[in-house]
Amino acid sequence: MATGAKTPRFTHPAARGACPFAPPPAYRQAREEEPVSRISLWDGSTSWLVTRHEDVKAVLSDARFSSDSSRPGFPFISAGARQLNSGQPTFIRMDDPEHSRLRRMLTGEFMIKKVEALRPEVQRIADDLLGRMTEGRSSADLVREFALPLPSLVICLLLGVPYQDHDFFQECSRVLLRRDSSAEDVTAAQARLADYLVKLTDAKRTQPDDGILSRLVARGELSTEEIGAMGRLLLVAGHETTANMTALSVLALLRNPDQLAHLRRHPETAPAAVEELLRYLTIVHSGLTRVAVEDVDLAGVRIRAGEGVVCMINTANRDEQRFPDGDRLDLSRDARLHLAFGFGVHQCLGQPLARMELQIALDTILRRLPELRLAVPFEEIRFRGEMLVYGVHELPIAW
Repeated sequence: MATGAKTPRFTHPAARGACPFAPPPAYRQAREEEPVSRISLWDGSTSWLVTRHEDVKAVLSDARFSSDSSRPGFPFISAGARQLNSGQPTFIRMDDPEHSRLRRMLTGEFMIKKVEALRPEVQRIADDLLGRMTEGRSSADLVREFALPLPSLVICLLLGVPYQDHDFFQECSRVLLRRDSSAEDVTAAQARLADYLVKLTDAKRTQPDDGILSRLVARGELSTEEIGAMGRLLLVAGHETTANMTALSVLALLRNPDQLAHLRRHPETAPAAVEELLRYLTIVHSGLTRVAVEDVDLAGVRIRAGEGVVCMINTANRDEQRFPDGDRLDLSRDARLHLAFGFGVHQCLGQPLARMELQIALDTILRRLPELRLAVPFEEIRFRGEMLVYGVHELPIAW
């Protein structure tokens, strides 16, 4: 059983390689040579890196690995990320029983049956956005005019947040999710967004609506600040992740014309295609972080209490032991065991909504834009390597 300090393999996050859709080569090499290995972090601290599918699942489902970012030894991938997890915590940075108590207040909002009831409205939004994007034109930026406003409109509708404020909260989101944001910048963005959501929550007490924030207020179990923190989590995660998955998925399909043709021929396979794209792209590309609360043996390595762990779900999702030929996009693959939404008790609460939005977005784009193509050379696309959520900054397309 290997224990104790090891020489770090590299500093996390590592640089990407030639393929912008693939995880950095250093992580793949670690998975093949030393699947539980030591890495350095930005502040000189060290952490364990976990890269195989079975090991990542083991960590994320084991209560001996804590999600509580206030615990000593918890790994942060940047100064901004450390600041982001200070102040009013959200339930994703708590352990049970408090995590379960707060999460249960939202579970019903994202049940599959309730989400599916929204499908006609989400389809209407998608059709409207695409109609406006294409009216009298032959090119546009898919990110700005479709991929970003679609989930933003939907999450604002669900929460009861005025969509006319989207420029403000998207600006705050960009600061909060940049890996290179300073602690000061994150503090300022957090304060602005928290102040906005606290004021909005207070307004719901006298002017309730059908949104999630109003329903949380009506429960009478949470403070205004706690509701605001929940709102911040849902607002940021609810539009950033789906927006980036939508644009990156379209780009991946354009770069894999055989798979694009398959999906056009078989639009009924969109749900399965979305699962494969989630696996292949895995936009939460910096890993899921935990800290051991007691000694744990994992894949021949003893992880001591107080040591941090970074679970690389992107390399786990390309693990050949689980997904043969995992570096290839194959829309006919059964990819349902992917870890793009995490695993265990902290698995993404909003995944039914994300799946539905992605299915509608891709179907609408491919159905209504049969001549879809890139409007610029692929080499000019700017990827979001500096962000906690991977994607592209713009996606110029033509039709």
